[in-house]
Amino acid sequence: MEEVYIAGGLRSYVGVENGIYRHVPAEKLGAAVIKKLMEQYEWMGECVDMAVLGNGVGGGNIARLMMLEAGLSENIPAITIDMQCSSAMEAIGIGAAKIRCREADCVIVGGFESASTQPVRAYNKNHPEYEQGKVYKVAKFTPGEHSELAMLQGAEKAAQQEGISLEQMNRWVLESHRRAVYARDTHVLKDIICSVYGSEKDEGIRDRMSEKLLSRLPFALEHGQYIHMGNACLTNDGAAFLILVSGRGIKKCGIEPQGLIKGTITLGGNGSMSPVMAVKAIKAMMKRSGLTPGQVDRFDTNEAFALIDVLFEREFPDMVSRYNTYGGALAYGHPYGASGAIILLHQICALQKNKEKYGISSVAAAGGLGSGMWIENLKV
Repeated sequence: MEEVYIAGGLRSYVGVENGIYRHVPAEKLGAAVIKKLMEQYEWMGECVDMAVLGNGVGGGNIARLMMLEAGLSENIPAITIDMQCSSAMEAIGIGAAKIRCREADCVIVGGFESASTQPVRAYNKNHPEYEQGKVYKVAKFTPGEHSELAMLQGAEKAAQQEGISLEQMNRWVLESHRRAVYARDTHVLKDIICSVYGSEKDEGIRDRMSEKLLSRLPFALEHGQYIHMGNACLTNDGAAFLILVSGRGIKKCGIEPQGLIKGTITLGGNGSMSPVMAVKAIKAMMKRSGLTPGQVDRFDTNEAFALIDVLFEREFPDMVSRYNTYGGALAYGHPYGASGAIILLHQICALQKNKEKYGISSVAAAGGLGSGMWIENLKV
């Protein structure tokens, strides 16, 4: 089978819902980043065989719409992957599989999202759950009641059952923002971030996040005791893409690859406790790869909730310094369909800066799903 190389990638700044991109539809936001990517990698337009892209709330085959908005050839097919929070990571995995099976030599992967402009959902009158005038911003993830609060309820349940305290979670909130501020102020991510629509910063990062501020935040649920708006990520707008290339593509286009995708994994679990799947995906990826924790130089997860960080620390207490090096979604935010690509780009930067070899990343998704990925830095 073909090796799968990472030729490069780029992300937008991440905006909060109704923030810098409040009037920018997802397909236009994604298209703007794709255009920047094509400027940076001039060979891309001639080499791309297809696009496999994540989007959780846009509807339809929005990846195709976005690619046409970006001005790429109409002969390049595009597929939209909706696995909610894991959409981008699964899109990367599927794109990699296309290359491994020699069905493509160059694939654009990643994802894009706009919480600010997303369409709302309503049941058809023929549906047994139809209510006149009732609309939803989120899909139904598990059998039973269709609730807008499903993810928050799952996180609350997970924190309670796992015995995680507010103090443990708040410590990770502060750490996430501290690391993100460091990354911003030292410009370590400058090569993988582009400005579109006048954006100049990741809007979610808080320089003055403090224990005192966190103590004042109300709980997210009416009778909640664990999840508040500081230890849960925000809803966001953003886009992030990578270019995957086969060995044949590397030679054809004269590309110097940055990384290698060594393995991917997808697994399912308890649909009412989705956040626990992030660490389970890391463990499953390590088992499949045969790596020990000490052989992995960098770990990254999409920290949709701080309880994910606590669970990682419990499982790998000696690896905390190698975890979410530049902060996570508690600081940057979580544009659902793009997050898997964002953390992978951050991980590549961390591996290259520290001249390290292996990284494993993961994302937990609504409905009790998890995705994991193992990459190798070729710039060692």
